[in-house]
Amino acid sequence: MAKAHPKIALSASRDIPFNQLVLSQANVRRIKAGVAIEELAEDIARRTLLQSLTVRPMLDDTGAETGMYEVPAGGRRYRALELLVKKKRLARTAPVPCIVRTEGIAEEDSLAENVQRAPLHPLDQFRAFLTLREKGQSEEEIAAAFFVSVNVVHQRLRLAAVSPKLLDIYAEDGMTLDQLMAFNVNPDHERQEQAWEALQRSHAREPYQIRRLLTEGAVRASDKRAQFVGLDAYVEAGGTILRDLFEPDDGGWLQEPALLEKLVAEKLEREAEAIRGEGWKWVEVAPELPYGHAYGLRRLSGSEVPISDEEQAAHDALQVEFDQLEAKYAEADEMPEEVDQRLGEIETALAAFDQRPVVYEAVDIARAGAFVSIDSAGALRVERGYVRPEDEPPIATPDGDGEDEATDPEMMTSSETDADTDDDSAVEEPDEDDGVRPLSDRLMTELTAHRTVALREAVANDPDVAFLAALHVLCLKVFYRYGLDSCLEIEPKSVMFGHAPGLADTATAKAIEARHDTWATQLPKEPGELWDVLAGFDNDSRQALFAHCVASTINAVYQAYDRRPKAIAHAGRLAEAVKLDMAVAGWRPTVDTYLSRVSKARILDAVREAKGDAAAERIVHLKKVEMAKAAENMLAGTAWVPEPLRTPGQTFTPTEAANAPEPEVNGQPAIMKARAKPKRSKPARAEAAE
Repeated sequence: MAKAHPKIALSASRDIPFNQLVLSQANVRRIKAGVAIEELAEDIARRTLLQSLTVRPMLDDTGAETGMYEVPAGGRRYRALELLVKKKRLARTAPVPCIVRTEGIAEEDSLAENVQRAPLHPLDQFRAFLTLREKGQSEEEIAAAFFVSVNVVHQRLRLAAVSPKLLDIYAEDGMTLDQLMAFNVNPDHERQEQAWEALQRSHAREPYQIRRLLTEGAVRASDKRAQFVGLDAYVEAGGTILRDLFEPDDGGWLQEPALLEKLVAEKLEREAEAIRGEGWKWVEVAPELPYGHAYGLRRLSGSEVPISDEEQAAHDALQVEFDQLEAKYAEADEMPEEVDQRLGEIETALAAFDQRPVVYEAVDIARAGAFVSIDSAGALRVERGYVRPEDEPPIATPDGDGEDEATDPEMMTSSETDADTDDDSAVEEPDEDDGVRPLSDRLMTELTAHRTVALREAVANDPDVAFLAALHVLCLKVFYRYGLDSCLEIEPKSVMFGHAPGLADTATAKAIEARHDTWATQLPKEPGELWDVLAGFDNDSRQALFAHCVASTINAVYQAYDRRPKAIAHAGRLAEAVKLDMAVAGWRPTVDTYLSRVSKARILDAVREAKGDAAAERIVHLKKVEMAKAAENMLAGTAWVPEPLRTPGQTFTPTEAANAPEPEVNGQPAIMKARAKPKRSKPARAEAAE
């Protein structure tokens, strides 16, 4: 027969006035942890004391009780009560529920109370917050009651709203908290469960993969189309936006791409309708136009609307304010946020003054058109004043007869063509009695041939004039549709690059366009006046313009149907001469630009070359999509570019820093650099002008 255990006698419980309690030195808690004393005091004031103190009677030298009690377990609660007494929110003689212990060791009681306390499972807290809200408490009230931010309550409630099936898996330690947090990005329980099932067939189950699966097909809120339409308009039209409360999400993901495209098309069409109202012959509309879309079209120069006196006064006032703020904080280590914001606002306003509206002649508007699209920042982009070749006016001859038909071989008479042959019998010499007649074509040809040879020799011995003549013909071809005012047979060409997404929005393409427009405003409207204008330029200006024109003829594009190995090789020599670095030029190896479009082997080669073997080994097990995303993070900031973009001699040697393990965010490598806010020294516009 089993031996019966003796019955347990619990320690006595009683209320003891607070002024008869003192904190014991036997309390094992020495390091502050958990809820602050002030927050615990507020909680006791709100809910009263929920857990008794453990106390022991204090004895005198004879072993008799003194009426005082020490607190070996519950020291934080004692300090919280003490704080309430000091603030006169609790009476010094207020009774405190206590468990009176007389057996054992005081330090053992203190240690047992802290060690044997099981922490609340996070899921229990999530569900408890949800229960409180269901019982009528607002999120603000819950946050105030538990001394956390409202955002923390939002996060906990969102986690509690994840699929119950996944919550059960998390409760059984089948997934990590980071993985559970990733599922909050999409509230659709069915999608969540499908994503989890898909991950079971993969070796990699990083949180970023979960987010990718749950946002597949969605459009980033930072996408220029979303910025153009506006998130409020999208939501008002019935669209939904998924948000991630645990990771930066750039505004979230728009779940209805078709609705977004419809809104973009409608808004663009409304904007285009207003442009058509200006009288343009045609208006071409698209969210994104390919780089070089205006190739072959002549652009009207127009004339800027002069600034009014009121606008000039406003401009001057803003400039004075800007200069004063700059001077005041020039020596400050850190600029106040509101001052920095104000300086940015002034810069934007001053830039708007510089971008004067352009007006065109009515006759030009009637034959020209405009392009309407969206720029990289999501703003409307309108490019006015482009004339198609078929809309060009006829070229007038010196006699004013319109098109110079004599230059068209099909329109020449038989006698005119015969006069230009080598048959001497066809040349009819005039009789002396015929008087003064025009020189024959044959004679004109011979005379001008002599002049051409002499002109070649003279120009060959005058490099300055030769440079001016070459610049003249280049400008005629680059800036004028029918630039026939040169005897140099130099034919600069420009090519379409095809549609490389986002190419027109790159900083380099914008710089080329801005420089071209700047030169166009400095050149005359009529090509016949170009020579005199160029002759009046200083040498530096002519050289800069010459470089721009020559650069616009460069074609280093690989085309499968037009293989030009020697031209591509020369492009390498040219890149070497100008020390071209594509990373400095702004190209980055992202999932879209490169990594998703090459094999896994090439992705690993890129990481290995830029970061070393150890870095490549860390992602070798991933599937293609996940590998590309991880590689993008690892290559960020390394200046690595693929072989076709490299200047001859450019190599990438992994440094010791590059071989170091990257910090991980939710299981994925991330390269993060702290960015200190630069101290402003001059307006951005002035800096760009320099």
